[in-house]
Amino acid sequence: MITVKTSYLGEKRTEAEHVRSGNRLITDAPLDNNGRGEAFSPTDLVATALASCMMTVMGIKADTLGVSLEGLRCEVLKVMASEPRRIAEIHIDMHWPTAQAASAEHQELMKRTALACPVAKSLSADLRQEVTFHF
Repeated sequence: MITVKTSYLGEKRTEAEHVRSGNRLITDAPLDNNGRGEAFSPTDLVATALASCMMTVMGIKADTLGVSLEGLRCEVLKVMASEPRRIAEIHIDMHWPTAQAASAEHQELMKRTALACPVAKSLSADLRQEVTFHF
């Protein structure tokens, strides 16, 4: 079964549809690459996918441990390189304001779980992933 259908809309813009849910999203080329920068760029989505994946697997693990991730949020910075143009670094600041309610062991397990998420393990070893946990 197809996961996503993507269409080119012109002017360096695409629309992707998640087939199962019907949810849609738009991408634009960024301003620094001749685009409008009015939506996520494809490389923004990669950086976003990394943070979202980390939080998702943490949520799965938290459910099995009975730990609350209330207030968990990430701030993401993507750093581009040229020749060839690519994502060189992704910096994630992960904030878990209610972490003090979890044991030190559970906090460490959450960190290890995040760093081992499928997206993190799928990205090139050349792409620097810098994650700072604010627990």
